[in-house]
Amino acid sequence: MGEQRQRYNEEFKKQTVRFIQEQTKTVADLAEELNIPRSTLHQWMSQYRELKNEPAARVDRVRELEAQLNEMSRQLQEKEQKIADVEEELAIVKKAVHIFSKPKN
Repeated sequence: MGEQRQRYNEEFKKQTVRFIQEQTKTVADLAEELNIPRSTLHQWMSQYRELKNEPAARVDRVRELEAQLNEMSRQLQEKEQKIADVEEELAIVKKAVHIFSKPKN
């Protein structure tokens, strides 16, 4: 009749996903090596994937990190500009206080 379905426990699934993330091979290659269907591995990846375990050598991971870096750089420039604006406003206020605090003759 039909084949028996293989059951895997949660720990095995998590370890397999961790193993996949640490490899530079494709999911298809690893599925063949582990004798587990690719669709099953992709399903496990969506459930147990942790980005901190992925090497930066993966193209999609590098692109993601570059996008994060660009966004953080943009935010940093905005904050630096705000600080410069506030410092300029503070200098103007200090001058105004100095001018208006002088006694009138």
